[in-house]
Amino acid sequence: MSSLYQKKVKKRTVILAFFSLIWLSGIIFRLIQLQVIDHPRLKAEVIEQNRSINTISPKRGTIYDRNGNILARSIPTQSVYYVSFNNEPFDYQFQKIQKLKGLLKLSEKDLKIIKRRIEKNASFIWLKRKIDSKKAEKVENLHLSGIHLTEENKRFYPQGTQAAQILGRVNIDDDGASGIEYKYNAQLAGKKGKRLILRDAKLREYHFETLERPEPGNDLTLTIDETIQYIAEKELERAILKRKAKWGTVIICEPSTGEILALANYPFFDLNNPPPDPLKIDRIQGIHHIVDPGSTFKIIIAAAAMESKSISLDEDFDCSKGAINIAGKTFRDYRRFGILSFPEVIIHSSNVGAIQIGQRLGEKTLFKTIKAFGFGQKTGIDLPVEVKGIVRPVKNWTQISLASLSIGYEISVTAIQMLQVINIIANRGVVTPPKIVKKILTSSFDQKKEPLSYKRVISEITASNLSLILERVVEKGTGKAAQIKGYKIAGKTGTAQKFIPSTGTYSSSNHTASFVGFVMAEKPVFSMIVVIDDPQGQYYGSQVAAPVFRKIAAQVLQYLRIPPQEDSLKTIIAAKPLRLMDQ
Repeated sequence: MSSLYQKKVKKRTVILAFFSLIWLSGIIFRLIQLQVIDHPRLKAEVIEQNRSINTISPKRGTIYDRNGNILARSIPTQSVYYVSFNNEPFDYQFQKIQKLKGLLKLSEKDLKIIKRRIEKNASFIWLKRKIDSKKAEKVENLHLSGIHLTEENKRFYPQGTQAAQILGRVNIDDDGASGIEYKYNAQLAGKKGKRLILRDAKLREYHFETLERPEPGNDLTLTIDETIQYIAEKELERAILKRKAKWGTVIICEPSTGEILALANYPFFDLNNPPPDPLKIDRIQGIHHIVDPGSTFKIIIAAAAMESKSISLDEDFDCSKGAINIAGKTFRDYRRFGILSFPEVIIHSSNVGAIQIGQRLGEKTLFKTIKAFGFGQKTGIDLPVEVKGIVRPVKNWTQISLASLSIGYEISVTAIQMLQVINIIANRGVVTPPKIVKKILTSSFDQKKEPLSYKRVISEITASNLSLILERVVEKGTGKAAQIKGYKIAGKTGTAQKFIPSTGTYSSSNHTASFVGFVMAEKPVFSMIVVIDDPQGQYYGSQVAAPVFRKIAAQVLQYLRIPPQEDSLKTIIAAKPLRLMDQ
C-alpha cells in the first residue's frame, strides 16, 4: 500500500514538474520576446505615447531697400499652447482653457476647435499665436497646468503702409502669402527646427529637448528706394483723393538696369493691421490690373512706322476734318487740327493722323511691332500675379481693329508693360527686363541675381528719333503739364474710355488717364508711368496724370541731387523744328 502511494505521489510530482516547466518556459519565452525580440518596437510605442514633437519657427529674413533701410523684419513674440493630460477629466481640462477666454480673446469658434482637439486627446494644441508681452506675462502668472508659452517670430513692417503690396504678407505660420514674401519665400523662410516634449507615465510633461535647431532665412535687398517710394505714394494718394478715382499706380524705374525704384499702388494697406479681406493686399495694380492704353500706345504706332520705313519722317497727314470714318465707325480728335507732319501727329496726339499711319502700316506690321515690344506676355518682373494682358491675333481682328489699335484700343496692357516700352526708347532700342530684388544676402556672402539677357527691339536711330518726338510732346504738345524747368523730359499722355464687359462697349463717362515718360540729364535718369483709374471731373491724361509725373519727378530729381541744365527749357522751346535722323 505504501509502495502504491509513493508511486502515485511520484507520478503527480512528475506531472506537476512537467507543467511547471512548460509554464516557466512560457514565461521565459515571453520575457525574451518582450525584452529582446519586441523590445525596439515596444520601446518606440511607449516613447510615442509619452512624447510629442512640435516645430520651432526660424527667424525669417529681413527685407531692405537699396540703401539698407529695413522694410520688413521679424521680431520675437510669445504664443500659448496646451499639452493635454489624459488622466485629467475633460471638464477640468476645458475649465482651464475657459479661464483664458477673455485674456486671449478666444471666440466661440476657437473654443469649439480646442474642445474637439482635447476630446481627441491631441498632445499639442495651439490656444493663441503671437500675443503681446503683457498678455504673455498674465498667462504665465496664472500657473495653469499644461498651459505653456513658446517663442515665435512675428513679421513687422516699420513703414506701415509703405510698399505694402510689393512686400506682401505672411500667414500665421510665417510663410509668404503674397508679394516678395511669397515670391522669395524659399530664401526668406529659413529651415524649421524640431522640439521634443517628453511626459511621464501620468502624461505630465517633464522634459523639453531640441532635436533640430532652426536655421534663419536669408535677407533680401530690393531695388526700391524708400524715399522715392514715399514720394510716389504721397503724390499718388493726393491725386486719387483729388480726382475721386478708384485706383492708381506709379512705377519709377532706372532704364539702364531695369531696377524698380518705386512701385506705388493705391489704395494703401497697413501690413501690421491687415484688412478683413487680406486678398486685397495681394493685388499689385501696376502688374495685375489691365487697361486700354489709349494714346500712350501711339508710341508703338510711331515706332512701327519708323522701323518699317513705311512712312517718311517729313510726310504730312490731313487731319483738318477732325474725324475719320472706318467701316461705318467715326473716330474723332479731341480738337480739330489742320495738316500735321508725322512727328506732329504724335506730339498733338491726333487720332485721325494715327489711324492714317496705322492704315499705311497694315495689320501684319503693326501686330509684329506689338509683339516685339512685349505685349501679350509677362515682362518677367520678380513679383507674383503679373498678368500678360490681352493681345488678339490678327485673325480675330475686325474691320475697325487696325484703327482702334492705332489709338490704343482693343488691347489690354499693364502699367509695367507700358513702362518697359518707354525704357526701350530711353535705352536706344534695347529692352531691359524690370526687376525688384537687387541681391540675396546669405550668411556668408552677398549673392547677386543672375544678370538678365538683353535684346534689341528697335534700331538705335528709331529710338533716338522717338525720343526727340516725345521730348516735343512735353515741350509743346499734350504733355506740357509734365514740364520741369531746367530738365529735358520725354513722354506721352494717354486717355482711354473704359471697356464695360457687361455691355461689350466702351463707356463715355469712365476713363483711364495716364502719362509715361523719362527724365534726361547726360543720360536717362529715371522713367515713370502714372495711371489714374476713373478720375472724376477732368479725365484727360494731360490734366490728371502728367501733373502727377511732374510733382513726383521734381522731388526725385532734388532727392537724387541731379542739377538742372542751364536754360534748358528756353533752349528747347526756342529750338528749330525737329532734326530727325534719316533711317
